[in-house]
Amino acid sequence: MPGVCPLLLLLGFVSTAPAARAMRGPDTTRVTVPIPIAIDQQLADDAGLRVGDRVALAGEPGATPDSAVIVAITIQPADPSEVARREYRLHMHLADLQTLVGYGDRVDKFAIATRRPGDDTAVIGRIDDAAFGFRAWRSSDIAVRTSQTFRVVSRFHRAIGGITIVASTIFLLCILLLKVEERRRDVAALRLIGISRRSVVTSVVLEAGLIALVGSAFGTLVGWIGSLIINWHYRGVYRTPLAFSIVTPEIVVLAVGLSLVLGLGAGLAAALRLVRVPPLTLLGR
Repeated sequence: MPGVCPLLLLLGFVSTAPAARAMRGPDTTRVTVPIPIAIDQQLADDAGLRVGDRVALAGEPGATPDSAVIVAITIQPADPSEVARREYRLHMHLADLQTLVGYGDRVDKFAIATRRPGDDTAVIGRIDDAAFGFRAWRSSDIAVRTSQTFRVVSRFHRAIGGITIVASTIFLLCILLLKVEERRRDVAALRLIGISRRSVVTSVVLEAGLIALVGSAFGTLVGWIGSLIINWHYRGVYRTPLAFSIVTPEIVVLAVGLSLVLGLGAGLAAALRLVRVPPLTLLGR
């Protein structure tokens, strides 16, 4: 499509997750000049390979291998959609890859960049109409399709969070009601010496707010330590720098805000319930 968008040619290396096997010290090879390849860090660690080592590559099990030399070890970018696949990856020149797998002059995917914003719709239509079974996608659409699993997990976590907040609110209210009930005689004495209902309610609410702040600080510390442990464990399992658990300032502010509001609300409800009872009744008379 001249004049519409430039084709991004693959120059240098192309990436694949092949069924080819890497073996130290090839015995029989089809070529004498080794193919230059780059392997990922995970394969290098598991197979004990390093730059300069020679390996044998075969397009399928049992085929006569080609000789290859490792010229670089790469680190794959952190991609949440691929973290659990546990695939080994190697990079080689496009011509060498075509010879190895016998694929010919064909490609599975290629990328096109448009020159002007808004041209992508027209380009997608022209590509889709070019051949049967050929489909073009925007990069943003591909990102959305590959992240559906993470969206489901995110909704599941939100549902769990909502249920936890509701249950915690009920539990907090019950605890405060019990604590305030234990101070019936103290509240009755304060009322009998002339302390107003408003002062009693204010003191109970302030105490509940202080308890909520202390609990929020302790919960934040526990969450931060738990996040460190989770990241340490799963980064070791999947050998990736991805963060599996994070505690952001926004999350801390939300948690502290919810805790403070719920604590003050529960303290107010418990105090109002207590001060409405006559002092002599509180003393059991």
